[in-house]
Amino acid sequence: MAIVRDNPAEHRFEITDGGDLAGFADYTINGDVISFPHTETLPGNEGRGLARQLVEFALADARERQLAVLPKCWFVSKVIAHKPGDFLDLVPVDAIATYNLPLH
Repeated sequence: MAIVRDNPAEHRFEITDGGDLAGFADYTINGDVISFPHTETLPGNEGRGLARQLVEFALADARERQLAVLPKCWFVSKVIAHKPGDFLDLVPVDAIATYNLPLH
């Protein structure tokens, strides 16, 4: 069973599967904005949907913490674009075009 958690000491969200690290999403927080520069799935864990689960958790956490999101990582942008009704409102309006996201 995959488990996602925030690891603030490492500035990243992590997903573990069977107790082993399977992937992570790095972040930085500046005021009320969280930036995601990099997401990585570790070898042997690709193609299982773990990265999507990880990013959706991180975006939901950003919403709960009332943080705006800058999806600098292409995969975070992809997740937002795939579910704009769920996540697009987290991205500042003036940043949407920067990350090639749909307008609505």
